[in-house]
Amino acid sequence: MAEAVNFLLQRLVPVFENEVNLLTGVEAEVVYLKEKLELIKAFLKVADALEESDEELKVWVKQVRDVAHETEDILDELELLVQARNHTNRFFVFLRIRNMKARYRIAHELKNINSRMTTIFSIHKRFLRKLDFASDASNSIYTAGKIWHDQRGDALLLDNTDLVGIDRHKNQLIRWLIKGSRGRKVISVTGMGGMGKTTLVKKVYDDPKVIKHFDACAWVTVSQSCAIEELLRDLAQKLFSEIRRKVPKGLESMHRDKLKMIIKKLLQRRKYLVVFDDVWHRHEWEAVRYALPKNNYGSRIMLTTRKSNLANISSKESKGKVYNLQPLKEDEAWDLFCKKTFQGHRCPSYLINICSYILRKCEGLPLAIVAMSGVLATKDKHRIDEWDRICRSLGAEIQINGKLDNLKTVLSLSFNDLPHYLKYCFLYLSMFPEDYLIQRMRLIRLWIAEGFIKAGEGKTMEDIAEDYLKKLINRNLLQVAERTSDGRVKTLRIHDLLREIIILKSKDQNFATIVKEQTVIRAEKIRRLSLQGTLPIPNGQQHISVSQLRSLLMFGVDENLSLGKLFPGGFKLLNVLDYQDSPLKKFPKAVVDLYHLTYLSLRNTQVKTIPNCILGKLQNLETLDLKNTCVTELPTDIVKVKKLRHLLVYQSKVEGYAQFHSKYGFKAPLEIGNLQSLQKLCFVEANKGCRMIIRHLKELSQLRRLGIMRLREEDGKDFCFCIEKLVSLSALSVTSEGENKVIDLTSLSTPPPFLQRLYLSGRLKELPCWIPSLHNLARLFLKWSYLKHDPLVYLQDLPNLAHLELLQVYDGDTLHFKCGKFNKLKVLGIDKFEELGQVIVGKGAMPCLETLSIGRCESLKKVPSGIENLTKIKVLEFFDMPDELMMTICQHGPGKDYWKVSHIPEVYSTYWRDGGWDVYALDSLRDCSPRSGTVRRSHECRNQWKV
Repeated sequence: MAEAVNFLLQRLVPVFENEVNLLTGVEAEVVYLKEKLELIKAFLKVADALEESDEELKVWVKQVRDVAHETEDILDELELLVQARNHTNRFFVFLRIRNMKARYRIAHELKNINSRMTTIFSIHKRFLRKLDFASDASNSIYTAGKIWHDQRGDALLLDNTDLVGIDRHKNQLIRWLIKGSRGRKVISVTGMGGMGKTTLVKKVYDDPKVIKHFDACAWVTVSQSCAIEELLRDLAQKLFSEIRRKVPKGLESMHRDKLKMIIKKLLQRRKYLVVFDDVWHRHEWEAVRYALPKNNYGSRIMLTTRKSNLANISSKESKGKVYNLQPLKEDEAWDLFCKKTFQGHRCPSYLINICSYILRKCEGLPLAIVAMSGVLATKDKHRIDEWDRICRSLGAEIQINGKLDNLKTVLSLSFNDLPHYLKYCFLYLSMFPEDYLIQRMRLIRLWIAEGFIKAGEGKTMEDIAEDYLKKLINRNLLQVAERTSDGRVKTLRIHDLLREIIILKSKDQNFATIVKEQTVIRAEKIRRLSLQGTLPIPNGQQHISVSQLRSLLMFGVDENLSLGKLFPGGFKLLNVLDYQDSPLKKFPKAVVDLYHLTYLSLRNTQVKTIPNCILGKLQNLETLDLKNTCVTELPTDIVKVKKLRHLLVYQSKVEGYAQFHSKYGFKAPLEIGNLQSLQKLCFVEANKGCRMIIRHLKELSQLRRLGIMRLREEDGKDFCFCIEKLVSLSALSVTSEGENKVIDLTSLSTPPPFLQRLYLSGRLKELPCWIPSLHNLARLFLKWSYLKHDPLVYLQDLPNLAHLELLQVYDGDTLHFKCGKFNKLKVLGIDKFEELGQVIVGKGAMPCLETLSIGRCESLKKVPSGIENLTKIKVLEFFDMPDELMMTICQHGPGKDYWKVSHIPEVYSTYWRDGGWDVYALDSLRDCSPRSGTVRRSHECRNQWKV
C-alpha cells in the first residue's frame, strides 16, 4: 500500500508545477490531500506488513488504497482537461463551458475525497500503538499472523523416512565441511522458500561424521525478526552449553561488542561449526562475522538464506562455497507425493492425470508437495470429482484451506520482505499466464510504462529496472528461464504456486484482474486487465465499464478483436496497450484518444500500416513495438513523440541457414533526430530517403541500441561520424545494401566505449582497426565479410568476448586458435568457409568454450585438431558437413578420431531438409553412416543465423 501512496505523491509534483495555476478551483483541495498523504506515507510502510493479521487494519488500508486510486484517476482527468484547454481555440464558447463544468466536477470530487481522507486520518491514530510495537520488533512472524505456527522447528525433527532426494545434497555439503583448507570457510545454502534448506542443513549438522570432526557446534535460527544482541546472546549461550562451561553473569544485559569478544575468545583455539539458519539481511551477517575468529583449525560457518546475493557475499571473502539447492527431480517428487498422499502405496491409475497436474504445479518444491499431499490424503480416493475440483481451483484452495496456511505463509514471507518499491513490480507478474516465459526487456518496458521506475542520478530508468530485476532474481522470487550466450537474462518465469499467491494478493489489492476462458467480468473498478484466451463475456450488461482501466494485456486471444464493441465506454486513462501475438489486422483507431498511453505493442500481429495524424497525438508514448508486423514506414508525425524511448519496427524471416535479406526495417522520417529520448532504434532502412537520415542520427545521444539496414558505402563516413557521438551505445547492428556491397567503417576512430554487442553483415575491405580496442565486447557476429586476412589474430585478445559467429568471413584454408587466446569465449560458430581445410585449437585456447558449431565447410574433412583439450565443451554440432568428417568420429567406424570428441556430452550431425532440420545424435549412428541413426525433426530457428 505504501507504494500506491508513494506513486501518487510523485504524480502530484507535475500537478503543482503545471496544472494548478490553470485550474485554480482545484488547488486548495490538492494541497490539502498532499499534506495528508505525506503524513500517512511512513505509517503505511509498517501497516503493509501487519494488514494480513489484523482485519480492522486491513479494511483501513483498503480505504487508503481506494482513495489513492480515485485520486490518481482524477489527476489524470485533470491532465486531460488541461491538455484539451491548451489545444482549444478559446473563442469557442461551448468548449469553454464544458471545461468549466469539468473543472467544477473535479473540484467537487476532490473535496469528497478529502472529506474521506480526514476520516481515514483520524482513524489511523488508534493503530499507532500497535504499529509502534511492530516497527520496533520488526517481527515478521507476528506480521505474517499471530496464529501462524513457525514450522522451521518441525523441519529440524523430521525422520529420514520423511525425506526424499536429500542424500546427494547432504554428501556434497559434508565433503565441503570436513575437507579442504584449514582456513575458516563460509558455506551458504540458498534457494526459494519451501525448498528444504533448513531440513537439509540440519541433517548435515547432525551427521556423525560432522559431529566427530568439530570441537564445538552451534545452531542459531535467525529469521526476519532477530535483533543483533539477541542473535549474539543466543550464539554465546549455545556455545557455553556445547563446551560445558557456565554462562557468565550479566550475559542477558551485555552490549553487542562485549558479546562478540566473549564468542571470539571461546572459539579462538577451537575447530568450530556454526550454522545461521534463515538469514534475511546482510547487516545480520556483518554483525556476527567479526565474532567468529579466522583461526587455522579448519573451522566452518554455514548459512541458509533465500537471497542468492547474500549467499555469494558471505562466502566470497573466505573463498567458500555456495550451494544452490534445486527442486526435487521428477521421480523424487513423485516418490514424496505418493509417500505422503497414499501412505507409500501406488497412485490409483484413475487419479494419475490429476495427481501429475498438481505435482507439476508444485515444481519440485518439497514444502508444496507435502502441503498438497496433506490436503489430498484426507479426500475420498473414489470421489474423483473432489480431486478434480482441487486440480481446477488451486488458487482458491490455497486461500481457504487451513492445511495450506503454512505453505501460503512461507511463500508470502518473501513477498512481505520486499521493499515497497519492488512490491508493485513483483505483483505485475500475476498478469502473465501460467508457465509463460516473460521476455526481460518486455517486462522492463512495462514496468517503466506503469510508472514503477523512477530515474536516479547517473542511471536511466532501464538501468534501475535492471537492478530491480536482479533483486527479485537474487531473492529467488524470479527464475531465469533462458540466458543469452553472453550471460544476459533473456526470459524469466515464476514458480506456479508463487504465482497463485501473488494472484490472490493482486486481487485483494485490486491491482489487476485476470480473465480467461470466457470468464464473466464483474462490474468493478478494474485498473489492470489481463485477457487470456477467449474474450470475456459481459455480465448480462450492455457493455463493460472500464473507465479507470490503466493497462490491457492480451495473451493467446485468438478472436478478431473489437475493443470498441467489448468496451464501448472507452478507457481514456489507459497507459499500457499490449496486443502482442493477437490476430489484429488493422491499427486500432481507439488509440488516437489515449493521451496517457505510454506503451503500445502490436508485436507479431498482421498490422500493415499506421494511419497519419495518430502517433503525433500520443505525447506520452515511450514504447512503440512493431516488431514482426508488416509495417515498413512510419508517419512523419512520429517525430512529435518526444518521450519515445524504444522504437522497434522490423520483421525477420529466417528459414534454414542465414540469408542476407532475411530482415526488413522501416523508412524513417528525415527529422528522426528530434526523438532525443530514444534508447533503442531498430531497424532503419538507410537507403530509403537522402543521407540526411544518417546525419540526424548523431542527435540521438541517449541511444543504447541501434540497428541500421542497407547502409550504402558512400554513407559510411557520415555514419562513422554519427557513431562517434553515440557514446552510450551498447549494441550496434549494421547491414550493407547487399551481400557483395561494402560496409565502410574505416573512418571510425573512436568507437563507443561501452559497446558490448556488434553485428556486421556485408563485405569488409579490412577488419575495422578499432574492434580490438572494444574491451567490453561480449558478442561479435561477422557475416559475408570476405576478408583476405585471418581475423582471429585481431580478435583473440578481446578480454570479454563470449560469443563469436563467423559466416563467410575469410577464404583461407586454416583457422588457428592459438594457445592461451580467446579466454572468455563460450560459443563459437563457423559457417561456410569454402576453402577451410583445417581448424587448429592450441593447448589452453578457448578454455571456457561450451558450444561449437561448424557448418557447410565442404573442404573440412577432420574434426578440429586439439578439440580434445576443450574440457568444458558441452555441445558440438555439425551442419551439412561432409560424410568423410562424420565417419572419422563414428565410434565403431574406420576413423580414429572418436576419442577426440568422446568427452563431449552432446555431439550432433544436422542437415537442412524439406523445410526443417534432421538432427542425428552421434551415439545413435549405425553402420558408421552419418544419416543412419535415430533422426529428430526440428523446425527451431537457430539464433546464430539471424542476421
